Amino acid sequence: MSAAAATHAAGLIRVAISRRGRARIVAATGTSQLEFLDAITAAPNINWTRVELFHLDEYIGLPMTHPASFRGILMSRLVETTGIEQYHWLHGDDDARQVCRDVGIELAREPVDVLFAGIGENAHLAFNDPPADFDATGPYIVVRLDEACRRQQVNEGWFHGIDAVPATAISMTIKQILRAEEILVIVPDGRKAPAVKAALEAAVSPAVPASILRTHPRTTLYLDDGSAALLDASTRARYGI
Repeated sequence: MSAAAATHAAGLIRVAISRRGRARIVAATGTSQLEFLDAITAAPNINWTRVELFHLDEYIGLPMTHPASFRGILMSRLVETTGIEQYHWLHGDDDARQVCRDVGIELAREPVDVLFAGIGENAHLAFNDPPADFDATGPYIVVRLDEACRRQQVNEGWFHGIDAVPATAISMTIKQILRAEEILVIVPDGRKAPAVKAALEAAVSPAVPASILRTHPRTTLYLDDGSAALLDASTRARYGI
């Protein structure tokens, strides 16, 4: 699954560089994205010096040296591996609202060619937990993380207990995510099956943030047997799963 998604992603990046001389991407992290990041960094014939990188979200108050820091993960697994020279970090241990403004200005300068994302166990998209704000217009906002989201981080081994998980984060807004030209959503693992089912079969609603992806004309969802396990036959037929 990750290899297939990386092949698709690499093609989109190459096309953007060929057409415009550069590609703008948004990357995600978290346990579900690590194999994909390893696969995309191994893809051949990408001039990474022509790639500009943003990321979806970051905890507030967490230093970059913490193992769960998203910018720390992207630095070690993407930037340092590929040689990307232009990147914009969400420094959650600085003034969060100022970071939202500053990085948001840079992000809004030009369209994003391709955005990579996952889906949380509570169907969150980036750190937009349910009920997500579908109307926020800025590129980034400060959000409060719900218990299900924070519990997921503990269960994945990033924190020793829920009290250690930050209660707030910087997140790319839903509207900004949907502005990307292409969206690739990589969702492995059976524990994500209920969220995938809700995202594809429930009504499009802030109660199921990832359901909004169905309104974007160029979103590709990558699933494995586990994450697709609860989908109805009619859903599989509709989406070619």
